[in-house]
Amino acid sequence: MPASDRPSSPERPALPVAVLTALEPVLRDALVASLLLDADGVIALRYEVDEHSASLRRIVVAADGVIEDELVELAHPCASCAMREDAVPALARLAERPGVTGILLAPPISADPSVVAGTLRPHQDAWHLAPTVAVASAETAVHDLLGDDTLAERGLQWASGDERSVGEALAAQLEYSDTLVLVGEPEGAGAELIEHLRAPEQRRVDDLYALGAAEVLEGRLDHLLALRRRDARHVEPYGGPTAHGTWTLDLCCERPFHPGRLLENIERLGGGRLRARGRFWVPDRPDSICQWDGAGGQVSIGAVWRAGRDLPTTRLVVTGVEPQDLPRVRDAFGASLLTPQEWSRGLTPWLGTEDALAPWLGARDAAV
Repeated sequence: MPASDRPSSPERPALPVAVLTALEPVLRDALVASLLLDADGVIALRYEVDEHSASLRRIVVAADGVIEDELVELAHPCASCAMREDAVPALARLAERPGVTGILLAPPISADPSVVAGTLRPHQDAWHLAPTVAVASAETAVHDLLGDDTLAERGLQWASGDERSVGEALAAQLEYSDTLVLVGEPEGAGAELIEHLRAPEQRRVDDLYALGAAEVLEGRLDHLLALRRRDARHVEPYGGPTAHGTWTLDLCCERPFHPGRLLENIERLGGGRLRARGRFWVPDRPDSICQWDGAGGQVSIGAVWRAGRDLPTTRLVVTGVEPQDLPRVRDAFGASLLTPQEWSRGLTPWLGTEDALAPWLGARDAAV
């Protein structure tokens, strides 16, 4: 029986473990401190990247002080390795400590909670994962999500090879997490932007100190639901208030992108202060569903899934704050699609044509 399916001991039920992520150490540490003081028996397992040695620093803290503080040497400095090699045995050991009622797991700043939780899930036994929490600044959310800063430029990268943008990292935290804690003006532009990106089932809390430890540690993580929110095949426009000029476009079409025109229009379609997610297909790869993931002027595309019996569809959900970007993006989307006349000819003319998107999508199936 897999560890995640084993029943806990009736004498000692499985201990809840909540993953808390953030981009700003001050906000994360303030939330952790508040939760530690809110309930007896709660401890925090916190990881920091040691900038001098590239090792991880493991810190275990309780309300009354530090329990452990050690440097951890890893074979490879990635999130999944860190969780598998150190967090799994650490959680098992801490779950056996007398008097411990819950654990707050704070991975290094900029960590992707889907990677952290996905790595930990198979190892649940004496502990189980509770719903995840992300804390963010409403004051800096627009710049963080839509600006072109990289994690490396801000000193927030997990390791030297981490090339993600700040917007990519923050979007991953906000889209996966069950509870979003916003610090700052709840009616400002940053909160408005997050409302456009937040799914209806995600809880939003506007006061860092209003969240109690019992709320954080209650229930169990629904990993599949959280992943679905990040899955381009299931992307949905949530909308939200527009007092500060935030807008969301839902761009849908059964027709594929024309490979050549997509390359011509990709800067118009994906450049600028945007958060864009979705799926598309191209006529010379009818068996592939491609992912579109963009934040802060960076766009990542790839052939990620196999299509089923039915042809794929093209759908991008784009959120922005600059009024001039809306018509530009909408027009670029339309210009990148096969025209109705091209579509009426079917897919036969595309058999054996040059694969213009191979550098981005990889080599296509030889049978195509």
